[in-house]
Amino acid sequence: MLIPTEPIWIERADQLAELCVGWRQQGAIAVDTEFMRTDTFYPIAGLLQIGDGKGCYLIDPLAIADWQPLRELLLDGKVIKVLHSCSEDLEVFQRWLDLVPSPLFDTQIGAAFANLGFGLGYANLVKTLLGIEIPKDETRSDWLQRPLSQSQLKYAALDVAHMLVVYGKLLQILKTSQRLEWVKSDCADLVEQARAPDHFDDAYQKVGFAWKLRPQELAVLRQLCIWRETQARQRDIPRNRLIKEPSLWDIARKKPRDLQQLQQIADIPQRTLRNDGETLLAITKSQLESEPSTWPERLDPPLAQSEGPLLKALKQFVRDKADAELIPAEVLIRKKEYEAIVRSGMKGGDYRLPERLKGWRYTLIGEGLLQVAQDCKL
Repeated sequence: MLIPTEPIWIERADQLAELCVGWRQQGAIAVDTEFMRTDTFYPIAGLLQIGDGKGCYLIDPLAIADWQPLRELLLDGKVIKVLHSCSEDLEVFQRWLDLVPSPLFDTQIGAAFANLGFGLGYANLVKTLLGIEIPKDETRSDWLQRPLSQSQLKYAALDVAHMLVVYGKLLQILKTSQRLEWVKSDCADLVEQARAPDHFDDAYQKVGFAWKLRPQELAVLRQLCIWRETQARQRDIPRNRLIKEPSLWDIARKKPRDLQQLQQIADIPQRTLRNDGETLLAITKSQLESEPSTWPERLDPPLAQSEGPLLKALKQFVRDKADAELIPAEVLIRKKEYEAIVRSGMKGGDYRLPERLKGWRYTLIGEGLLQVAQDCKL
């Protein structure tokens, strides 16, 4: 089968609208994006690639004004949008078009369930399934420059040229192994997660060594993290350009009362000290004076060594199941989910499963994990 790989440049709204009419008659289209995110919080769309099996279309986000036909295509429930490792692409679409493409099929997830490898890159997937080498020499290109170079155009086209063929081969493998519904479920979860509104209230829990802080200090850290998340978005700058997490942790621990003390905190950018120093001090002061009833509870420390045997038994159970199913263990459970199971039974109650292990994973590993945990408790 001859796969067209020549890039077809689209920079007019009428061209795009006509193409979208045809694409909505297809069962699936290949989709990819190129974007820039060097100095901004949000990704800036530099290029949209769509492959339909007949051509590789490179659509210019900087030239077209009317995106309604594309919006309707990306939300058409009858057209599967095929992407690879799509989490960043979904961010691009949310920022650019205020939508999450659906339904979608992530070929990286499909490849994992097809036992081709966990976290497999697109070029390696194409080589594995089709024996075709794809160059990756434009990964860090400037996708906002115009005109794009011939090398960039070729690279972008190849990112979607083979995707539908790869998709077809993955479907065959997944249907034979009866795992297609698992992949569909995980891909639907990606869409749901991407559509979920942002909540910053628990951002402090992800800060390194936050578990070492007392409740009052955690109250300070929580509010500082909310401020950072909100301001990074409003100003459209990277979080760390505003202030890094270790600096927030140090403010919460040392509780500076004035600018002189704040300046002693390591790694706060001078611009942030100048423009936001008083705000950081005010946030700190307000939380130090807040009611103790509003403070967060202390966070759990890392698991104790005594929990090691249970953790080891849970991991061994999943490895055995994964080996029997010929799939990577990583697609079945995440590291933090092992820890959640262990912690759920540490206060004397029954062990509980994280929400993600209550779907199709329950029959495969969830029920067994609970049994292993209970057996280790006896």
